[in-house]
Order: sequence, then C-alpha cells, then structure tokens
Amino acid sequence: MLIGILQTGQSPDVLRAEAGDYPAMFERLLAGHGFTFRSYHVEAMEFPADVHDCDGWLITGSRHGAYEDHPFIAPLEEFIRRAMAAHVPMVGICFGHQIIAQAMGGRVEKYAGGWAVGAQDYDFGGETITLNAWHQDQVTQAPAGAEVAACNDFCANAALVYGDDAYTVQAHPEFQDGFVEGLMDTRGQGVVPEPVMEAARARLGQPNQSDAIADRIAAFFLKSRG
Repeated sequence: MLIGILQTGQSPDVLRAEAGDYPAMFERLLAGHGFTFRSYHVEAMEFPADVHDCDGWLITGSRHGAYEDHPFIAPLEEFIRRAMAAHVPMVGICFGHQIIAQAMGGRVEKYAGGWAVGAQDYDFGGETITLNAWHQDQVTQAPAGAEVAACNDFCANAALVYGDDAYTVQAHPEFQDGFVEGLMDTRGQGVVPEPVMEAARARLGQPNQSDAIADRIAAFFLKSRG
C-alpha cells in the first residue's frame, strides 16, 4: 500500500541530521507494516495531482496554526475534502489532526489552557495510552460526524475518527524522547512556560505506547473498505 505523506512543516535544522525530517519519522513509526511511501512538501506548495495518486494519505505536524493565513492552507483543506468525498483513507497527526477537523467544519483554536509538552496520558476508549505531545492549538469543536476516540482532562478531542475515511491524533507518536528534548531546547525557550517543560523533562525516558498507535494507524489504512 502506497502512503502519501503530506508534509506541512519541517523539523528544526539542528535536530534534522540525527532525527530526520517529519516524513522520515513516520516511515520509521510505520515500518514493518508493508507500506511504501511518497512525500509531498505541501508547505512549499507541492501537492499531489489527484487524491488517488496514493492509496492513503498522512498529514504531518507543523509549527503553523491551521487557522493562520498561509498559502498552503486553503488548497490543503480542499484536498482533504476531496479525499474524504472519494473515501481515500487519511491519517492526521497534530496539525494534521487539526487541519482535517477544520476542513470538515470543526474549530481549531489556541487553547486557553496552554501547552501540552512531552508525555501525556490519554483515555482511548478505556485504555490509557501515553504519547508524546507538543501543542498549544487544539480542536475545540469536532466536526459533525466525527467520533471522539481519545481524550484527557486537557484535550477533549485528542483523537477523532471519521468513519472509514479519517483517523486523527493530536499527540505525536512519531516523536521520540530525544526529539522532544531537542524541541524544548530549540523551540521551547521563551515560548513554553518553564514549569511545563520541567514536568516534561521529568517524564523523559518513561515508557510510552507509540507502537500501539502505529498499529492502530496501520490497521486503519489496511482496513477492507469494499
């Protein structure tokens, strides 16, 4: 199965040599499930010609806000709506989670409660799953027809399912602890409150369940859709 990765941002230059850019992180996360990958740098206006150019789509995270006025936002939203109408499966992570919700009529905002950084515990239908996060924006209103698949006290719409068409997660299963620590050092200083980063540093090295989410993403893509 060919998965098209729609890249909506870039990892910091100083971290890229070791951790790679976002497409490489997702290829590592989903390794072993039989996928092949093709990347499109949509942030730089490189879009697929057609929603059927790949068998499924994955939209990455980004430092941009889904509600901001960037050239790639409107065409990406239109691509999302076309893919949903054509029932080509999509996965969205962090910004990808948010832009899919916004494209389908939901609301994305800078959350008044502040930042989620590092390991966060989520309720996935009664199962506690710990994942790394890095966000202040949130889906504050889910679109009609989207089912909440995960939440916690900080993030009410932590994962959303749109039937067989889209599966989206606010957290970053592709972020390893070293990368989160690097983000705190390169992008967090003076932006993320120090107590939030201190709490995140205290949980570095603890187990998380990114593999469980990788399995769920793979199962979603591979699901028989008739």
